[in-house]
Amino acid sequence: QVQLVESGGGLVQTGGSLRLSCAASGLTVTISVMGWFRQTPGKERERVGSITWSGGITYYADSVKGRFTISRDKNTVYLQMNSLKPEDTAVYYCAARKIDSAEYSAWGQGTQVTVSS
Repeated sequence: QVQLVESGGGLVQTGGSLRLSCAASGLTVTISVMGWFRQTPGKERERVGSITWSGGITYYADSVKGRFTISRDKNTVYLQMNSLKPEDTAVYYCAARKIDSAEYSAWGQGTQVTVSS
């Protein structure tokens, strides 16, 4: 089993920055990809981006490309968010996808990010 604990959310003004952290523990050797997702009430969950656990290959949604950066240091994955916009307001979740699996099976508790205009 993989456990994920997030931290770093909060309130920031438009144009500001925040960094979210996701600490993974447990059977981290089984992780293939770490993803960041966000969700607002009434909307579908959106994948913000992801990073492969071993190769560090990243993917970003068009909505955040050029503003958000995902990185990994040992068992912690970061989501650096710059030039934040009010539409980035959401609950952000990190998730882990295991090797040989197409689904994210471990999820963090979520952290609220609010961008004021």
